[in-house]
Amino acid sequence: MSNNLNSILAFIPQNNEGELVLKEALYFQQTLGMRIFVLNVIKAPSLFSRKFQAKNVESIENEAVQKLNNFVKNVIQKEIPKNIILRVKPGNVVPTLIEESQRGGYGFIVVDKSKSSFKGALHWNKIDKFISQSHCPVLAVNKDFPVREIKKIVIPIDISQSMKKRLLWATLFAKKFGAKIQIVSALNINIDEKKSLAFKNAEKIKHLFWDQGIECEVKILKVHKQKKYKAILKCLKEEKPELVIIRTHQESIFSGNKIGKFVSKIVHGCNMPVFTVNYSQNPLDSIFF
Repeated sequence: MSNNLNSILAFIPQNNEGELVLKEALYFQQTLGMRIFVLNVIKAPSLFSRKFQAKNVESIENEAVQKLNNFVKNVIQKEIPKNIILRVKPGNVVPTLIEESQRGGYGFIVVDKSKSSFKGALHWNKIDKFISQSHCPVLAVNKDFPVREIKKIVIPIDISQSMKKRLLWATLFAKKFGAKIQIVSALNINIDEKKSLAFKNAEKIKHLFWDQGIECEVKILKVHKQKKYKAILKCLKEEKPELVIIRTHQESIFSGNKIGKFVSKIVHGCNMPVFTVNYSQNPLDSIFF
């Protein structure tokens, strides 16, 4: 599995809107210098077909691979290079993505979070389910708001989560994109922000980034009676980062279908890409808290 950790898996429906998702995924792939597996999920054959019409099933899968090949070539306008690998899998989209995340060993998986009605689009609840059960980080992009340059990365932090000195993904993105990092924490008690635990934790993380030569600043939000996610979303709208990195709560991996209201609201409430990292025993997946 370690051989694929420098790889991205991108779920790309083959239609006009899928072209936009692929272009977004390719931007990250090219900047990060990683391989990308382009995945299309087709309808699974029936048990009868698999058993008695095996040649038909094989023909359908071969045709799907050829269609995917033509689709990708049309988007990139050249022959497909070796670092773009095509995959076609039969089944339902979310279970297939979860299975791939567990078996594939990818660095992360790209899905489209835009409010779309096109065939193959993942809706809000399906994206949340996938993020909660994925065995690797998920990058949720919005095809309607493409990113072509990343100058600022915002990391909302939750002081209820324990801090680890593994800032691998945040460091990788910042260095590859030449971006600065802003750590944001919402404070809902009426004390001097510099005396708060939120500020002290954020300062520790800031110095970890400084030690890596990455520009970083801390912003503490006074939310009072306001919902924390609303304060964070307002901050994102004002700061206009091109990428958000957020950690799902530890309990999400045990619940199996929820990532928590806070994380869900951030993922779907902003237009910029959101990189989510689940709780995991794998240190590569638990990069900062």
